[in-house]
Amino acid sequence: MAQLIKLQDYISRYEQDIYQYPSQYIQLKKRNWEFIKSAFDKGESLIAEEEITEETEVQAKEKSSFFNNIKTLFQRRNEEVIEKEQQEPVMTEEKLFEKSLRHFTTEPKTIEDLKILFLDNLFQLQTQWASTVLTSQAIPHSLYYNEYLKYFLQRFPDNYLLLYNPVFKLKKAPIETDLILISPLETICISIVEGKENGIFQYNQGRFWKYLDGEDEKKIVNPFISLNRTGLIVQKLYERANCDFPVRKVVLNRKGYFDCPIVPHDTMLVDRRNYGEWFDQLRTLTTPLKHGQLKAAKALLTSTQNTFVTKEEE
Repeated sequence: MAQLIKLQDYISRYEQDIYQYPSQYIQLKKRNWEFIKSAFDKGESLIAEEEITEETEVQAKEKSSFFNNIKTLFQRRNEEVIEKEQQEPVMTEEKLFEKSLRHFTTEPKTIEDLKILFLDNLFQLQTQWASTVLTSQAIPHSLYYNEYLKYFLQRFPDNYLLLYNPVFKLKKAPIETDLILISPLETICISIVEGKENGIFQYNQGRFWKYLDGEDEKKIVNPFISLNRTGLIVQKLYERANCDFPVRKVVLNRKGYFDCPIVPHDTMLVDRRNYGEWFDQLRTLTTPLKHGQLKAAKALLTSTQNTFVTKEEE
């Protein structure tokens, strides 16, 4: 599962230490998958259930008294515990992983069910990592159902780093860009242009393209405009950071076709005719995380804009 290192203009854990979190994520994911796979093979339940028991009025009073007695102790130690957790961020993240990944809301019946449930849990955890720190605000719930965000995270392996529509702050002006996918070998700027099944996008050098779906026709903004801007921003930030890392651009249409007789030399059009080959080539890349890849990611993250809202401000 690819790693979401930046989501729009939300602050990301990866910005704290891009050289730590990617490898830590891979290790924790592997360990927790082995844990739940072993539990599944043994027939153990993977549903998080709270034990429900009936209690008498006396038992309830005793419980209330017990919690009142320890409440003061917890309050006294609260600051100490918080300080300790802040000093041990890796342990905190490990606990978050275990809590998030080791239990499901439904019981998997097959190994395929288990993989799907595990990936869904990973998806939610990744969006949280890329949008929150200890005191920050959660992302809109709608992003958990974003088709493209889920596609790039769940269909690409761990060695890919994704910036999903990041907002860069350049010359004090915020600029939202297309998707940026960083592999161990290159950076791919991706503009998604999709309509209905077998729809056709007709290329035009001007500001607008035509989209044809049977007898229906409409205009769309030329995707090369935003894609070229994204590629230029990435290239300039790499140059500023003395980062020698290849950059290429892709316009993606998994469902339909492009009618484009002349394709710019530095841009690739991916539609139904070549999507399978393109996807397989990226997905089967087994090269591990590289220092140059992480350096490239840092060069981009340091120039992104953050809209930070604390819980106290909500």
